[in-house]
Amino acid sequence: MMFEANLSYRAVFVLVVKRDLTIALRHRDDIFNPLLFFIIVVTLFPLGVGPESTTLTRIAPGIIWVAALLSTLLSLDRLFKSDHMDGSLEQMLLSPQPVFILVLAKVFAHWLITGLPLILVAPLLAVLLHMNELSYGALILTLLIGTPVLSLLGAVGVALTVGIKKGGVLLSLLVLPLFIPVLIFATSAIDTAAMNLPYSGQLAIIASLLFGSLTLAPFAIGAALKVSTN
Repeated sequence: MMFEANLSYRAVFVLVVKRDLTIALRHRDDIFNPLLFFIIVVTLFPLGVGPESTTLTRIAPGIIWVAALLSTLLSLDRLFKSDHMDGSLEQMLLSPQPVFILVLAKVFAHWLITGLPLILVAPLLAVLLHMNELSYGALILTLLIGTPVLSLLGAVGVALTVGIKKGGVLLSLLVLPLFIPVLIFATSAIDTAAMNLPYSGQLAIIASLLFGSLTLAPFAIGAALKVSTN
């Protein structure tokens, strides 16, 4: 995957996103597996906990967010793995374009493939869990702001383990602690919305995590990829 030096950053970003989306459409299990996992995990809770609406309403935010977190973690391993195996990752690192633009485009494509479908399906599953009607807006907003953070932070762990065979367990150990703040503030925002109280504070914290990740994660990913591929 080589790029001409005279291409603009925007053109390179769009090319990488289109490439990854095209590959994902050819291997549709990359799209459907995390989504099916998300649906299965959420639907199993009413069977295990029981159909009592009061209990499900209380734990619904945690269920949906933990399922979204695990679904994102499930899909992370393929973010750079196939590129590493076919040699295109090395070409990307050697291209004249800035590495942070390339990795940011790949993370954005990953979010479109995995995070966006979760956001679209989550409100339907929230009905199954009898989530409070006041919480739907907070649910969508927290997923919209929080899932890109999961992709960005998760990509750092993937970059560190891309050269390791069977690095899934190590990836989980590296990434899960980074996901915890997003999980805490997202569920807190949804619970606060259910009480008809303002939850802008929690959203602001998640947004700050997003902007911080957007600023620092691409550089960390690029540095980790260079270390892992050498």
